[in-house]
Amino acid sequence: VQLQASGGGLVQAGGSLRLSCAASGSMLRIVSMGWYRQAPGKQRELVAGFTIDGNENYADSVKGRFTISRDNAKNTVYLQMNSLRPEDTAVYYCKMDVLVSAFSASDYWGQGTQVTVSS
Repeated sequence: VQLQASGGGLVQAGGSLRLSCAASGSMLRIVSMGWYRQAPGKQRELVAGFTIDGNENYADSVKGRFTISRDNAKNTVYLQMNSLRPEDTAVYYCKMDVLVSAFSASDYWGQGTQVTVSS
């Protein structure tokens, strides 16, 4: 299973970006999906995700500004980021928990996409 993330870039504060992450390969079902980010010198943190029961959860710092969505038919998760702030600058990673067989599930990470917000 491979995850391909895209959509990062440079944007001014207040602007918007949309990230995409598509999964490919042999899999039975995607159990959960999420976006994480890691800023220089900081730990990787959860930004937004779908839990195993399908509920959405967001970091407090992005609530009301970011929206996670998915297209199950395309095995793709999206992150719409509005009202971006300089503190949102980070490398963004997608993560999926994938059921690869009836008895095996694994976590997969995308390669990371840089988001830079200028003030």
